[in-house]
Amino acid sequence: MRLSKLTIASLAVVAGLSLTACQNDDAATGQDDSPASSSSSTGSSSGGSDQDHAKDPAKDSAKDSAKDSAGESSDQVQNTAGTCRTDELEVTAQDNTIGGDENRSVAVTFTNGGGRDCSIAGFAGVDLKTNAGTVSAERTGEPAPATTLKDGTSISFHISCPANDTGGSGARITGLVVTPPNETKSVTLDWPGAASLPVTDGSGSPVRVGPIGSAGQGG
Repeated sequence: MRLSKLTIASLAVVAGLSLTACQNDDAATGQDDSPASSSSSTGSSSGGSDQDHAKDPAKDSAKDSAKDSAGESSDQVQNTAGTCRTDELEVTAQDNTIGGDENRSVAVTFTNGGGRDCSIAGFAGVDLKTNAGTVSAERTGEPAPATTLKDGTSISFHISCPANDTGGSGARITGLVVTPPNETKSVTLDWPGAASLPVTDGSGSPVRVGPIGSAGQGG
């Protein structure tokens, strides 16, 4: 009976020690887990914030680059002048002959009234209407560079015609038809120069037109 009491008492002590040890282990485990969990949570939150800050400059840089590109494209469009159209140009002509010259000269002027800058280059089409038919001007061999014609400004070219010194009536000029470069629409003007062209067999001097910007005497 005494032995049984001792045995029960011993078992109770051992069970108490085991329970205490388990409680201590659980407490230790809880203490270890709590900082780790807190640290992990804090680290995740901090890491997400750092990543967001790291991404923002790149996004801002990309946005700035896109804005710059859009601005450059807009500037390029604005700086590129379209072709001058017939409806945008006021076309006038005047006698430009200097006394003593073998040939007669007429200056034709284009004035830009289209409300925008435009580009003009090359040779205009020129036809003289006469009582003997239409005479088309031949181009000279001069260079014909492009020119930006600003709104409200003017540019001229010349027409050179042989003088009618034959003593006859020749071919009477009744009108001037001008077609701006790269256009199909023409403008008809009164002819301001000498009244007639000599009638030849084709061996005489032809009617010639200079490039845009040549203005003045023909050659």
